[in-house]
Amino acid sequence: MSGCILSGLCRAAGISRQGYHKQRREREREEVDEALIISLVRALRAKHPRLGGRKVLMQVHDRLRGAGIIIGRDRFFAVLRKWGLLVEPKRRAARTTDSRHALPLYRNLLFERKPTAPHQVWVSDITYIRTDGGFLYLSLVSDLYSREVVGWNLDRSLDAAASVKALRMAMAQLPANRWPVHHSDRGSQYCCREYVDVLRERGLSISMTEENHCYENSHAERINGILKLEYNLDLGFRNERQARAGVSEAIFLYNHERPHTALKMKVPAAVHRDAA
Repeated sequence: MSGCILSGLCRAAGISRQGYHKQRREREREEVDEALIISLVRALRAKHPRLGGRKVLMQVHDRLRGAGIIIGRDRFFAVLRKWGLLVEPKRRAARTTDSRHALPLYRNLLFERKPTAPHQVWVSDITYIRTDGGFLYLSLVSDLYSREVVGWNLDRSLDAAASVKALRMAMAQLPANRWPVHHSDRGSQYCCREYVDVLRERGLSISMTEENHCYENSHAERINGILKLEYNLDLGFRNERQARAGVSEAIFLYNHERPHTALKMKVPAAVHRDAA
């Protein structure tokens, strides 16, 4: 742009030539900043496709600061909104609990016991994974204090044997001198003799929901929801092999890379290891 034309435009806009060039440099800098922000966010979302914006900012903060970019939460969210990178909520999945049975039930011990360290309370739940060949069922055992998934199993059956496999995986990492309370809903898989006998053989106390099922086992259901809704396990797979690989990757990323607000933005595996 020629000097005369630029001077005329600046006078019409009520700014100096120096002010115009300053604003232009600032706009160019913002474009460069946005390009780096979007690049980092897309790289993170490639592994954590539905990680919330606040957690994303925490994850990329140090790299942005190292590049000289200081950005607050409001502006960061504005950039995500501009580029269509805000996460829209998904609907929760249907329940898989069948509590209509005559098997023995146990009272809720969590009313009187809150964990202060790992290996004190486990929570268990089951959710379904859709494939082109039918449903698979994911059994999870998680540590209530650290939120780490310590045992899991993916199976075509809802039988107790499938849940026992997840339980035995959890027991394999349990120190010999620890006896966590095992908490679950009233599903027949957890009430049956096969499952209860494994718990008793290891000396674990048994706790179950009583009245408000969805609230009394909310931590376990929350972990199920994160794995399905944030890592797209709810979208379905072509076959069991693909589903197993997807579930394994989702659990690894959840345990080792996803920060939790309840853990002061630390990841479950680190809290489980350090606190234990």
